Amino acid sequence: MFSISTFFLYYVPPHFIVGTIAMNKLNFSVDYEAYEGIEELAANDKSLCLDAVQALNTSWSPYSNFKVGTAVRLAGGEVVLGSNQENLAYPSGLCAERVALFTIGAKYPGAIIESMVITAHTDNFKITTPVTCCGACLQVMAEFERKQGKEIGVLFYCIDGKVLKVQGIKSLLPFVFVEDRLGNTDLTSHRG
Repeated sequence: MFSISTFFLYYVPPHFIVGTIAMNKLNFSVDYEAYEGIEELAANDKSLCLDAVQALNTSWSPYSNFKVGTAVRLAGGEVVLGSNQENLAYPSGLCAERVALFTIGAKYPGAIIESMVITAHTDNFKITTPVTCCGACLQVMAEFERKQGKEIGVLFYCIDGKVLKVQGIKSLLPFVFVEDRLGNTDLTSHRG
């Protein structure tokens, strides 16, 4: 039996077909380094991992009990720490990465970020793999990279465990939002 509703749902009259749609299936890959622990890292990266662990001490996370710490090394040698800051009105909190990056923007305008480490801890369960950034933090990191015209090295450190190291935010957020028609496209001229 053939019903009218089925006919209209599945039948496309020939005059609606104007051409073929070509689709290209593409993929991307991420290059990263994996380490079994911080003892395999260069001294400056190991030190930055330990700084990120220190940043956990300032986390305000009474709702999730999930502490995140970030340590960011600037080209001048300064290290800026950040930790997640929760709020009872959940969207009002801020991730550790953005706390550190916005501190850099306010306190060290024009500074060049060389690398950053992200780590996490909770008493509720054992974290067994490195914790990565959320999309909002990656977008902010990409803006800092774009502003400084230089890639940022990012390390994800699982305390007493593995470390992942990536060079450049585009590896982590390949479809980063960029719109050059919005205002001034030469962001380097706005440094401090």
